[in-house]
Amino acid sequence: MDRAVLTRPAPEPDRTLRYGDAPEHVADAWLPATPRHPLLVFVHGGYWRPAYDRVHTRPLAAALRDEGRPVVSVEYRRVPGKPDDVVADIRSALAELPAQLDAREVVLSGHSAGGHLALWAASACPPAGLLGTLPLAPVADLRLAHRLGLGDGAVDAFLGASPDERADLDPARMAAPQRPVTILHGAEDRLPVSVSESYVDSHPAATLVVVPDAGHFEVIDPLSTAWPAVTAALAEPAG
Repeated sequence: MDRAVLTRPAPEPDRTLRYGDAPEHVADAWLPATPRHPLLVFVHGGYWRPAYDRVHTRPLAAALRDEGRPVVSVEYRRVPGKPDDVVADIRSALAELPAQLDAREVVLSGHSAGGHLALWAASACPPAGLLGTLPLAPVADLRLAHRLGLGDGAVDAFLGASPDERADLDPARMAAPQRPVTILHGAEDRLPVSVSESYVDSHPAATLVVVPDAGHFEVIDPLSTAWPAVTAALAEPAG
């Protein structure tokens, strides 16, 4: 498993936007001189824990910007046991940020826990102009992730409760999104492909692409062999 992307130097964002009053209510914007694609709103992972922030998404965002894709990488509050603060922030970010950039079309994406939040938002509060959602190695089924003990109890720490009590935050048990969903998941991911398979079992209209020889971080690493699968998925109906 190659974690190099988490600490690899990358260019600073072109702009930093705000969508609320809390210190975490910020987002980095990566804006090509000549945009050729819809705005990509990206939600970072890290099992919803405060130790991980949006900075590690800079290599991904800079690479996509260089391909002509505007990207907004969203920060959000990450306080264990306060999931309603987390999803309130995502809801506000999706309502505010595209308008600040005059974006009429949006693709929603995220990695790991951010993939969970992207799937949640696609069902609960899709932004105006949403074309589709591209979660990368998402925690797409909270009950299954809890049973598997992923992230040393990350689901319990995030929810502060049993996932049985929060079906409203579990993408696998929520209503299916109205716009297309394509999940990318590495075949060698420590977060098992079965978690994404469970989501697709619940929402058969969603598409699952299993990327051979890829682990958890390769799907957000522009230098990995998995990267062409990411850009190809973005070029499909969602992008």
